[in-house]
Amino acid sequence: MLSVPSAAAVLSRQASPARWLIGPAATIMRDGRYARHDLLRVTPEGWRATLTVTEGLERLSDEPRRLVEGWCERGWPLIVRRPCEGHETGIAVGLPLPPSHGKLRLGFTLAPHHVAHQVPGVALADALATAPADLRPQLEAVIALSKRLSLTPTVFGALLWQHVTGLVYLRPGSDVDLLWPMSDPGPLPGLLDGLAALDAKGPARLDGEIILPNGEGVNWRELRGQRERPDDRVLVKSLDGAELRCARNLFP
Repeated sequence: MLSVPSAAAVLSRQASPARWLIGPAATIMRDGRYARHDLLRVTPEGWRATLTVTEGLERLSDEPRRLVEGWCERGWPLIVRRPCEGHETGIAVGLPLPPSHGKLRLGFTLAPHHVAHQVPGVALADALATAPADLRPQLEAVIALSKRLSLTPTVFGALLWQHVTGLVYLRPGSDVDLLWPMSDPGPLPGLLDGLAALDAKGPARLDGEIILPNGEGVNWRELRGQRERPDDRVLVKSLDGAELRCARNLFP
């Protein structure tokens, strides 16, 4: 039987760009339905129920709290994140507030029956118009690279949230975060070298992960730097955690 999640959010300022700020954590479902970065749309009733058992919302000022409370009624998705250690059943998700609302990354735990459906990832080509004008030539070059390699990158981070909410998340100096799903390693050398060249030209720092066939992810920059070294281990991330693995053996 699925249990209703208990409180699962601690609301405080972002301490690290790589970590969701959460309290009592949930154990993600192990049925393989979701992976890191998946986008889920939650029913309005399910969101209200989740907020009812979430501690700390009262510590938000009025405007950020209203934004959180109305998040799912606006049709905006939540993003699946890696859970912390815990014993509660549910789906670990998060939402980031825009810089104008404190730039908090809020973690929650959903009861699975509160999920309306999974939302497809947003392709970079679809999010291009959302990007500031000065970034578009660089991103158009990234799209051209992806087409040459028959790949379809999707966005996460600030560009994703600016695209889906219409709020301002991108600021001068913001990274552009991309996910690169790959079924085989054939295009990998061309992708890594192409990204490095476009990243060096700027103006934005291109960050993100190569997504392996099993849904695990590895930072593209780290992978490029380690592939030709004798000790070629890279950090591979999944919902279960992170581990060092030989870069030459990432694909089955």
